Amino acid sequence: MADKDNLVNIGDIEKFSIVDFPSKIAVVVFMQGCPWHCPFCYNQSLQNPYLKSEIKWSKLLNLLENRKGLVDAVVFSGGEPLMQNGLGEAIDMVRQKGFEVGLHTGGYRPEALQKIIDKVIWIGFDIKAPFDEELYKKATGGAADLDKVKKSLKIVIDSGIAFECRTTCDPRILRIDDIYKIADKLSAMGVKEYYLQKYRPIPSDKKTTEDECDKFFQDEKLLQYLRNKFLRFEVRK
Repeated sequence: MADKDNLVNIGDIEKFSIVDFPSKIAVVVFMQGCPWHCPFCYNQSLQNPYLKSEIKWSKLLNLLENRKGLVDAVVFSGGEPLMQNGLGEAIDMVRQKGFEVGLHTGGYRPEALQKIIDKVIWIGFDIKAPFDEELYKKATGGAADLDKVKKSLKIVIDSGIAFECRTTCDPRILRIDDIYKIADKLSAMGVKEYYLQKYRPIPSDKKTTEDECDKFFQDEKLLQYLRNKFLRFEVRK
C-alpha cells in the first residue's frame, strides 16, 4: 500500500462523528487544500494545497479496518475534496472495505464532481451567498467561479442522491435579505433540505458580536419563511 500513500493529501482525521453525515456514525477525512479563502472558515490550516501532511493513506485504511462494526461511513470533507485528483480512487477503496461514503463540498469543480457522484450516497453542499457574482467572490475570498458552483449544484440535484444545502451566516458578509434570496433560488432549483449555520467568530475577528451572529436566528419571520419553503429546514448553532 506504500505506493498509494500519496493518493490524496489528508490534513486531518476525525475518528468518530455523529454530526457530519445524517443518520450515520462516520469517520471524517479532512482533505488538505482549498481554492477558496472564505473569511469565516474555521479550517484555515487546511487551505494550503501544498502543505504535505504526515497522515498517509495507509493510516486511514488501517483505521477503517479497525473501525469495522463501529462506524458506518466515511465523509470526505475539507478543505475542498474535489481538488484532489485521487478522490475517486480513494472513494472506491473505502467502499471496497464496506463503508458508505459522503462528501462535503462547495461545488468548486463540477467535472470532478460528475466523476464521483455515483460513488457517494449523500452530499453536504455549502452555499456561501446569494447567486450574485460579486457577493459570492466576497464570501469566498475572491476565488469562486459562480457558474461552476451552479453546475455542481445541478449535478447533485439531477443525480437523485440525498443531499442538503447549508449556509454559514457571517454577518460581515450576509444580510437577512440575502438569506431570502438564497432560499428562493434554491427552492426554485428543487432543493428540499436547507440549513442555517451560526457563524462563530474566527480568532482574528475581534469585532463581530454575539448579537450580530444571532440576528439571523432571532428573526422569526425569516425562520417561518424557510420552514415553509423547504421540506426540511433547521438551524445549527
